[in-house]
Amino acid sequence: MRDCPFCAPDRELVLETPQVLAFPDAYPVTDGHTLVCPRRHVETVFDLDDDGWAALWRAVRAVQRLLAEQVAADGWNVGVNSGAAAGQTVPHAHVHVIPRRHGDVADPVGGVRAVIAGRADYWSQR
Repeated sequence: MRDCPFCAPDRELVLETPQVLAFPDAYPVTDGHTLVCPRRHVETVFDLDDDGWAALWRAVRAVQRLLAEQVAADGWNVGVNSGAAAGQTVPHAHVHVIPRRHGDVADPVGGVRAVIAGRADYWSQR
């Protein structure tokens, strides 16, 4: 896609393989927030073939390891927004690798479950 910002990112690459690119998020939620994208333009990670899927997730692990050497992190969020209903704003498959630190939010318990307000605290809803 000619106008896709992830097909030819105009920023420094964190990692580059024959199948995958990784680069800093343009609007990072934490220091070190990085996007990992397949080079082939597909809309969601679920549109990847098996080789592309495996290459993407190998790169996610490699990016996490690189970031662990570069930024102080106490934990990690790895996330995929797949489709507009899930919050995907750029229609090119990508994975967010987000370093987390103690105290960066008041209460991180529930992690990715907090994407839907009021649903992270499942343990008290029994």
